[in-house]
Amino acid sequence: MNIISCFKVVPDEQDITIKPNRDISFEKAPMTISAYDLNCIEAGAQLAEAFEGNLIGVSIGAKKIDDSKLKKNVLSRGPESILMVADDFLEDLDTYQTANALKAAIQKVGEFDLILCGEGSADLYAQQVGAQLGQLLNVPVINSVNKIALMEGKVIVERSLEDEVETIEIPLPAVISVTSDINLPRIPSMKQILAAGKKSATILSALDVGIGDFGATLQVIETKAPEQKERKKDIIQGDSDEAIKSFITKINKVLK
Repeated sequence: MNIISCFKVVPDEQDITIKPNRDISFEKAPMTISAYDLNCIEAGAQLAEAFEGNLIGVSIGAKKIDDSKLKKNVLSRGPESILMVADDFLEDLDTYQTANALKAAIQKVGEFDLILCGEGSADLYAQQVGAQLGQLLNVPVINSVNKIALMEGKVIVERSLEDEVETIEIPLPAVISVTSDINLPRIPSMKQILAAGKKSATILSALDVGIGDFGATLQVIETKAPEQKERKKDIIQGDSDEAIKSFITKINKVLK
């Protein structure tokens, strides 16, 4: 059983700062695994452990994703190896270009039974890459999955819809996008972190996997943080009828 978990590398949101002119600064933000893809990696690790499968992590992006600390972070979470395509023109891709680049990387990996993707990325959250990747690979694809059960030659998944739980049977190979409700990502132990240093991490260029220059389809004109409004600091204390009446009056004025 060959399982691939796709993951995106993004700036750590905890270290993103806002400048006085409302520009968003990534200068102090290290690269990390997209939060939604932590669930994707964990789902792959659990399936690989349960069915004695082989889990491979795959990612594409700019050269800065080739980071030793980040690679160890991924490998300590379950994958036996990772393959990363690191090339500067793979930055700021649209979803279809991302899916094409992932397809090229996966074809370099070889045969697969199941490909897992996160429901979206922590930076764009377009929720399109998994579906487009399945289409490009010409295999069944389904999204919003919060439970997976593997059987011989097929996978049974569950999706929680607005008023019902949908159970679907899909033949393998397939591409599945999982939600953040599917599991709680593990915190790697010291043993797993040390073992990660002995695992394989393959870094390739775009030419190595046969990707040409896509050409930019997106242009970011400006990114600004929302304007911050000063708080009124109008505090009402107590739970008397008069205090409650005053609170309701002030709220109504704001809503109007």
